[in-house]
Amino acid sequence: MRFRSRSVRGIRAYAVCGVNTVSFAFTATDFARKGLLGFCVERAAEGGPFLWLRGFKVFRSLVPDPKPEDDVSTYTHPIQALVWDDFTLRPGTTYTYRFHPMRGTPAKPRRNLPIVITVRSEPLLGGVHDVMFNRGVASSQAYMRQFAGKPPDEQPTPERRQAALDWLSRDLDEVLLGVIGAAGPGDALHGAFYEFTYAPVLDALVAAAGRGAEVRLVVDFKDVGGGPRAASVAAIAAAGFPEGTIIPREARVSAIAHNKFLVVSREGLPTAVWTGSTNLTMGGVHGQSNVGHLVNDAAVAARYHEYWALLATDPGGRREDAAAAKRAANAAYLAAVTALSPAPADRAGVASGTTPVFSPRTDLGALELYARLIGADATSLVCATFAFGIAQQIQDAAAAGTPDGPLRFFLLEARGTATVRLDASRNVYQAWGSELNHPLGRWVAETTTRELGLNRHVAYIHDKFLLCDPLGPDPVVVTGSANFSRASTLDNDENMIIVRGDRRVADIYFTEFNRLFFHYYFRSVVSRVTSGDDAPASDQHAMNLVEDDTWTAKYAPGTLRAKRVAKLAEMAGPEQG
Repeated sequence: MRFRSRSVRGIRAYAVCGVNTVSFAFTATDFARKGLLGFCVERAAEGGPFLWLRGFKVFRSLVPDPKPEDDVSTYTHPIQALVWDDFTLRPGTTYTYRFHPMRGTPAKPRRNLPIVITVRSEPLLGGVHDVMFNRGVASSQAYMRQFAGKPPDEQPTPERRQAALDWLSRDLDEVLLGVIGAAGPGDALHGAFYEFTYAPVLDALVAAAGRGAEVRLVVDFKDVGGGPRAASVAAIAAAGFPEGTIIPREARVSAIAHNKFLVVSREGLPTAVWTGSTNLTMGGVHGQSNVGHLVNDAAVAARYHEYWALLATDPGGRREDAAAAKRAANAAYLAAVTALSPAPADRAGVASGTTPVFSPRTDLGALELYARLIGADATSLVCATFAFGIAQQIQDAAAAGTPDGPLRFFLLEARGTATVRLDASRNVYQAWGSELNHPLGRWVAETTTRELGLNRHVAYIHDKFLLCDPLGPDPVVVTGSANFSRASTLDNDENMIIVRGDRRVADIYFTEFNRLFFHYYFRSVVSRVTSGDDAPASDQHAMNLVEDDTWTAKYAPGTLRAKRVAKLAEMAGPEQG
């Protein structure tokens, strides 16, 4: 949901709420910025008492030697930002914020009349689309402080182990387990999965079959080196799946069966589908960043069920087939998938509502659509994640950008090398997974999901979604299992949904993208600086609060921070908060 405050002495607040997250921006006149030391922030939930929020940066004149584990009240040490986020919201809850401009000096501050804004976070469940992000930030100071940076299995008690797992997964596993747990006699759970080892979900599926639900699951069983087959086979055996429940996906050994979806049917009719980027593994649920997306739409669920029925035949050429027969079987499979989910050519061709797009396909039309949504069809703002590099089509689309064109944020698993220039000159800003592995200012050493034993390959960013003009009147969200790559379009079993015109979905994805991007953007800058690379001066993040109003210069026209403020101030449809 989107909100704005009344203007108070030249300052106005804007807010976008997701389920657990809210992103703020403040417009401030030149006069309002004079003497501004920052904002002292109070928050009240559901009519409760106002409490001063806490932060980590300090005025060194007041705290000469801050300790890494310390936090401080914003009553004394304000937030020096015109863009700010709160990632500690409860779902479906009303909050009132008071942002008090601080002036004077740190030793003798004056707190002016506050900018007041009331917001409401989105409910977790109950919409056509329900979206669950895990935290995906084991490389964070919050995990270090709460759990001493140790893996869940090394926590001192079973209760602390569970608390660590719950913190990492947030609501992702609970909602999926709830979907499975609601299935009983007369219901059906039909799914397709790549990595399939997460015991709580496997046990829940076995229990659903025991209650009389029809459970049938297509699982990647391709016998190739480095694939998930061996681990999945062992986990399936340990869970005790009934005979006939598991459908091995073995054809087309040169491609991966990369789906992660589950269709729910009631009385023989598909009613909902769970999809997203989350592999059913410990690392997928609790480690790397992932999203689960529940679509409560019968028409969409029916289309997914058709795709599942095709997958259940294990289509495509097999290793033992003659070359001609293999080519014919593969061509027939790709043609069937393409016919089941035609890809729109451009944004204008995307229907309002939800459009499924399945792979593998006969051509690159779907990837070209995604490149257009990132490039020529975007008018204001693009946010996109890339777990395995950026496809050339998308690089070329973004490279056509200009400094005053749409603002684009790319979040990558690892720092990559594009074949074309993608930087601020194209209005493209990139961040990638990294941790603070040395003391820096008041931050302390961090760890990664690899070091926690949660992930081997992708440690940080495993999401696959893109947002085209998410704050506009007609946002487009693309999300699912595909990596926006040539292989995920032409070769692999994949599924995506394109959601057009749903602001609830766009707001949830946008605020979670903000949470992830700017968590890692800071760490990416630190990585560049400490590796000896040159970082733009505007990217330097101060470790301490500035003791006068010169911090506002970071919001000069043309800076990234100023662009971020403008995007929220220009958003469509804010309510008076």
